[in-house]
Amino acid sequence: MPITLETGHRINLEKTNPGLKRVRIGLGWKVNAADGQAFDLDSSVFLCKKNAADDPVMISNAHFVYYNQTTSPDGAVVHSGDNRTGDKDGDDEVITVDLAKVQAEVVEMPIVVTIHDAEARKQNFGRVNGSYVKVYNDETGEEIASYDLNEDYSDKTALQFGSLYRKDGEWRFQAVGAGFKLNLATFIRKLGGTI
Repeated sequence: MPITLETGHRINLEKTNPGLKRVRIGLGWKVNAADGQAFDLDSSVFLCKKNAADDPVMISNAHFVYYNQTTSPDGAVVHSGDNRTGDKDGDDEVITVDLAKVQAEVVEMPIVVTIHDAEARKQNFGRVNGSYVKVYNDETGEEIASYDLNEDYSDKTALQFGSLYRKDGEWRFQAVGAGFKLNLATFIRKLGGTI
């Protein structure tokens, strides 16, 4: 039975699923249509090391996985591509991670969803409902954990849904639910990338 996480909760994926090799991160949302403007939500994963202050920083721009760069340099992280509507049943966008293939210096992978052209279209997450992240065992299809983002994100244009991270040699997942007034380019720069 999957574990339901709340904001800030963490789960040791390898202790709860011995022998886990691959995880699938499913992201979903529903948009409240308004003023005829289309909403395009984009998920991204940043492969990070820790800097001297122990903050996560992207290893390089090649370690940013999203709809235009769907595979990490080590081949471990694969993005399913851009779903521009969010109106299908089930997960809208999917990220698959082969845990054994992730290069050793990667200690954290923040999973972020941004609204494309949010500022120009005057859009925010206040019009997005039912946002969630689910973690699956990719080999069996079994759902390991889920997290529903139920807070009010009315003035936010970017959300960190969760983070896959390595601690004491084991992979864990944290339900984050942090909102930001940032676009994707600014988020990349926040994590030490250039764009």
